[in-house]
Amino acid sequence: MSGWRALFVKEVLRFWKVAFQTVAAPIVTAMLYLLIFGHVLEEHVQVYDGVSYTAFLLPGLAMMSLLQNAFANSSSSLIQSKIMGNLVFVLVAPLSHWAWFGAYVGASILRGLVVGAGVLLVTAWAADLRLAHPLWIAVFAVLGAGLLGALGVIAGLWAEKFDQMAAFQNFVIMPMTFLSGVFYSIHSLPPFWQGVSHLNPFFYMIDGARYGFFGVSDVSPWLSLAVVASTFTAVAALTLYLLRTGYKLRH
Repeated sequence: MSGWRALFVKEVLRFWKVAFQTVAAPIVTAMLYLLIFGHVLEEHVQVYDGVSYTAFLLPGLAMMSLLQNAFANSSSSLIQSKIMGNLVFVLVAPLSHWAWFGAYVGASILRGLVVGAGVLLVTAWAADLRLAHPLWIAVFAVLGAGLLGALGVIAGLWAEKFDQMAAFQNFVIMPMTFLSGVFYSIHSLPPFWQGVSHLNPFFYMIDGARYGFFGVSDVSPWLSLAVVASTFTAVAALTLYLLRTGYKLRH
């Protein structure tokens, strides 16, 4: 087994061994969001013609769960390894920065996809969910999970204690996911906040995924793809640079 594959398997087993916490818990949280927001707003909000609010909500919840868990997977793995001191066993192995990137980001993508698919499976009963363009769903799901997995690696390298990691997640990741149009269309916002939303790359991930389900979206899916792909490329390049230089890994 090659080095990157061994590290990838290790990272997958790390979250799968505690799947009740890493997979089941986010799915239950998404169900609670659905029950609360779907019940309260179903009769009062309709974003797209012929699409109920609950159906509109489901892809957003699935993508939000996917993104948050992809980030949590790589970031928590690195910070735990640094604090517990077992990261040294990975550092002494003859692994390139590409192997680190492929293993940590690859495992994050897998966890994100598992959680996102799980959310859709357990909430499918709530609404008539379409699959207008499945390929678009897959593209945005993989790119989104990869982007957040790479961000998780950056956060895990930067943070030196759990408080710093919690701050990164609470003040960067959480606001960007909640303010990305998960629960609403940005066209319902005042012009200023619509402009702010267009600066948020998380919005394009969720809006692009919605296009895959319904065939309609707030912006062109090609624009969303361009923004998400370019953001992923930039973040991946920064991640690879930090891994290659041993940022906060080798002192």
